[in-house]
Amino acid sequence: MYFRKSLIIILFLILSNPAKAHVQHYENLNSIEFDIYRNNKHIGKHIFSFERRNNQLFVKSNINFVIKKFGVTFYKYFTEGVEIYEDSKLIKFNSKTNQNGKKKYVNIVSSNNELEIDGSSYKGKALNDFMLGTWWNHSLVKAKAQISAVSGRIIHQNVKFIGKEKIKILNKEYNTLHFNFSSTDKNLKKNKKLNTNIWYEESTLNWVKASFNKSGNWEYRLTIVK
Repeated sequence: MYFRKSLIIILFLILSNPAKAHVQHYENLNSIEFDIYRNNKHIGKHIFSFERRNNQLFVKSNINFVIKKFGVTFYKYFTEGVEIYEDSKLIKFNSKTNQNGKKKYVNIVSSNNELEIDGSSYKGKALNDFMLGTWWNHSLVKAKAQISAVSGRIIHQNVKFIGKEKIKILNKEYNTLHFNFSSTDKNLKKNKKLNTNIWYEESTLNWVKASFNKSGNWEYRLTIVK
């Protein structure tokens, strides 16, 4: 009975609060870092840093990984982006990506309660309650759609709560809430479909792990949070 009550309270806080409250939840977070694994082999890093200036929050993100085979590099990936929140609402986002020589980008500004997107895959407007798919903000579990932080593509999503799980990363145990994010559009090509598992720490709601299958088995594992 206690388990059910506590779980209901946690899900109520996650699913019913506005995105504004969720950004405020991270007001003491300074940085989080993840190791990236493909087929259980370490290939790179994903690093977030958080900076506050007056009533604005700047979230800088950097992803860098290299895939090698027999010591030969055959795939490189680098992306950097900056989210800017004012009074806890997204007002601007910019990112640049080099995906093995293919350049992608996203520029987003908030205007008249809408998001104006200029991206390499999508140009147009979106509802301001669509969330950036940068995963650190657990309010993604409430969003009807997420916006690709690489190309600006809008991905309408289903979010399923899998359950509470205890996981171990670098000899540290976390009590987590496990969610699966999947695309609602079943007609998308396989490489465009969203099917990602995300684990948030139950006590802090910090992102601690991600996994998905796309030309291999991928995992993001938390290494540093401060």
